[in-house]
Amino acid sequence: MTICLSHGGPTTYSSEEPSNRLLVATVRGVATLERAGAGEPWNETGRALEEHHAIAIAREPESGVVLASTHDAGLFISEDDGQSWDKRTNGIASDNVYCVNYVRTNGDMRLFAGTEPAHLYVSDDLGRNWRELASLLSMPSVTNWTFPAPPHDAHVINVSIHPEDPDTVYACVEQGGLFKTTDGGETWQELQGFNDDVHRVLILSSNPDRLFLPTGYGFYRSDDAGENWNELSERIRPIGYPDPMVVNPLDEDVMFVCGGDADPYHWMQSKSANPKVARTRNGGESWEIVDNGMPPRLDASFEAMCINAWPGGSSIYAANTDGELWATDDEGESWQCVASGLSPISKTIHHNILQKDLSFDKHERQEA
Repeated sequence: MTICLSHGGPTTYSSEEPSNRLLVATVRGVATLERAGAGEPWNETGRALEEHHAIAIAREPESGVVLASTHDAGLFISEDDGQSWDKRTNGIASDNVYCVNYVRTNGDMRLFAGTEPAHLYVSDDLGRNWRELASLLSMPSVTNWTFPAPPHDAHVINVSIHPEDPDTVYACVEQGGLFKTTDGGETWQELQGFNDDVHRVLILSSNPDRLFLPTGYGFYRSDDAGENWNELSERIRPIGYPDPMVVNPLDEDVMFVCGGDADPYHWMQSKSANPKVARTRNGGESWEIVDNGMPPRLDASFEAMCINAWPGGSSIYAANTDGELWATDDEGESWQCVASGLSPISKTIHHNILQKDLSFDKHERQEA
């Protein structure tokens, strides 16, 4: 089974056995990593779209269709499991496609793509044509949507879909807020109770009314499908900028969230994100930092995380702006760097904020 690791795509995979193929979104395209078997080293075996900054990847397991979005060239789709790619952006107004997702409805695939500036699009023909869900822009707060970095345009950073109702969709706008539709995007509700720097929303399949929301200034949980929120920020200290988050699909009491000790403005001053990973084994009631095997202080930011679970085990993967892939096969008790020398895995310009020397990239070294 192929699994995907990216900032703006799905993060949860279940299979009968551990995956030996991984697609990773990097600033120089989609890297394919493979290994001989569980416990063996991961090696980069291919690179696609390498002229573009890939930000989000989603793979539909039944068909092998893969979506890859970029910050600079729109959206690409592969119908042969990532072997070849076709640019499909008809109807999408921006080349900066921040996030992708999909849902099966009536036997067909419905695709979602969120962009900067903040617009949300849907396709029912594998991306050959896209239609904007324009009612999202009717929200009262739309005039306040912005982003700190130039050109200061907000973006749809994450799209999450109800596991039982494909018409119920949550759209995260950074910075703008969290929005919910229950009619497939015809109308939207602006949810309240948190700051507007939302990063992603995680929905529990076993209890879709329970949501987790990492934001730039806090960590929140809702037990009533977003109507009310409780702040959990103090439970995940010293994480001050939570972003990537995963839940074990075979045991949803087990979740992980990671992030830097402060927001990216502070990274620019210190040249360090100093990230940590927190774990819960009781559905989010209590959390603990799990970083055994990692250096006491990392400067690179973990920008993407995914989980691959199978009967009897799981692996969690976290990739950073130094082009490193870290993994744990024992629910965070110990971590190993299982691949390095990749291109940076980075949301927007975070790798530029943190990298002191980008010459590590192995492809550049080979050319030098």
